[in-house]
Amino acid sequence: MNLNITGHHVEVTPAIREYVNAKLDRVIRHFDNVTSVNVILSVEKLVQKSEVTLHVRGKDLFAESTDEDMYAAIDTMADKLDRQVIKHKQKLQDHAHDALKHQSTEV
Repeated sequence: MNLNITGHHVEVTPAIREYVNAKLDRVIRHFDNVTSVNVILSVEKLVQKSEVTLHVRGKDLFAESTDEDMYAAIDTMADKLDRQVIKHKQKLQDHAHDALKHQSTEV
């Protein structure tokens, strides 16, 4: 997996990098077909913003969050992404299960 963390108007410190990495590891544990992750951390006036684009086979998942605190924005973004990953994984499993059920009824 390729992880890219960039900052716009904010310095990506080793502590922030480690925090983002820890949060995304939790998400990636749910789904192992992740090819790359792009994270953008930015500050506009007093608003901290975090965005992530997760590239999986056949789909790109995107989540963003804003907060007064960068760590809170990262937490919320990771939670949103986690829900999307679980939903995507469930869809893949449902389609695979439906395909197998459809094949067995044709025989």
